[in-house]
Amino acid sequence: MNKALFLDRDGVINRERGKYTYRSGDFEILPDVIEALRLAKEKGYLVIGISNQGGIAKGLFSKEDVERLHLKLNEILHENGVFLDELYYCPHHDEVGKCICRKPDVLMLEKAIARFNIDSQSSVMIGDSQRDVEAAEKAGVRGVLVESNAGILDIVKGLE
Repeated sequence: MNKALFLDRDGVINRERGKYTYRSGDFEILPDVIEALRLAKEKGYLVIGISNQGGIAKGLFSKEDVERLHLKLNEILHENGVFLDELYYCPHHDEVGKCICRKPDVLMLEKAIARFNIDSQSSVMIGDSQRDVEAAEKAGVRGVLVESNAGILDIVKGLE
């Protein structure tokens, strides 16, 4: 079985701006993310993004906007010799309708666990919201709560 490092997107991978990030010009990878991803890979972790993108359901931006931003993220990561194994996102929002993929629910995590044969007990999720930690724990994954934009390298250094 594989172990995984699950990462929330906004506030953990890229800068949380206090509003939806869906334009390339507003997208900024946090300073230690590339080094943290490289280290996680060296330690044998799959690295998987798990992100709520409720602005789609609210009509603030489109799935295509999110896909373009994720392409940009992947291009930057590849230029630096690292990558995400997958990036799941939920396009729903509670104000528009219920779903089972939006964190703190666990469908995105469960999909990744099944697809990549992940041992949830050997895996970690880093998020900047309590709902990230709740989703992780519901899926049997250790959740680690960080402040938005605080950096994750020290946490990754502590992983076995």
